[in-house]
Order: sequence, then C-alpha cells, then structure tokens
Amino acid sequence: MADPKALYQEVILDHNRKPRNYGALADANHKAEGHNPLCGDHITLALRLDDDRVGVIAFEGESCAICKASASMLTTNVKGKTRDEAEVLIREFRDMATGQLDTATAAHHLGRLTVFSGVRDLPTRVKCAILPWHTLHAALNSAGETSTESDQDPMHAPIGDA
Repeated sequence: MADPKALYQEVILDHNRKPRNYGALADANHKAEGHNPLCGDHITLALRLDDDRVGVIAFEGESCAICKASASMLTTNVKGKTRDEAEVLIREFRDMATGQLDTATAAHHLGRLTVFSGVRDLPTRVKCAILPWHTLHAALNSAGETSTESDQDPMHAPIGDA
C-alpha cells in the first residue's frame, strides 16, 4: 500500500499543476466567491444546476496548492450529483478535514477525496482545503459569497489558531 503522505503530496502537486475544470463558466446559474483571509485564498466557483443535478462546474481564482487541488477534486466529484448528494459530500469532506469523520472506520461517500484526510493534522491548512467546499455550499444556496471566518457561514468550523 502506498504511503498516504506521499500520495497526498502527489495529488496536491498534480491538481495544482493541472487543475481540472479551471476557468470561467459563462452560463452558470449558481455562483459564489470564497475567501480565506488567513492565507489569502480567493476563489470563484460557478455551476449550472440542471433538474437539481450539477451539470457543468468550474472554478477560478488565486489560491495555495492545497485549496486549488481541493477545488479541482471537488469539481470532478460533484459533477453529475444532485444538490442533496453534493451537500452530503460537503458535510463529509468538512468533517473528514476537521477530524470529526474517521474515513477508515465510518461509512462515507468521499472515495478518492479521502486523500485529504491527512490535512486534519495540519491545522493551519484545514481551511485551505475546506474553502472550495464552503464556496460550493454558498453557490448551491445562492449566498453569493462566503469566508472561512464568517460566523454566518453554516459550515464555519474554527480550527485551533487557524
């Protein structure tokens, strides 16, 4: 079995160099901006819901490698999912990243996203990984914008000093 830390680093580097679904989406019917004031990440996530199912999805912006890789994997994993299925992935990813979901022992729908499970051991990077998921939640709920530091954000998850 491959070393989980090496796999994590490999996935981060690959998705940072070649992010999937990166760019503007002109015909989006749901869109949100996400900010992580702690590290400066700023992304825009746009998608088109067709019959309550994620059709096309894209993201753009300036962010660290962890945030970009998380956004890239998010887009490939929610494409084709219903709004409810996407919300389940949002909740499970957040819980995994914050250490509230042990993917080795609990049932989940994360699949390859579990490569991010080790981020829970890097408290200052958790919010980098979670920002795209905050932003997807905001877009699905027509919130327009979100921040990893917003008390109004229903997914707000303070992590140590991060």
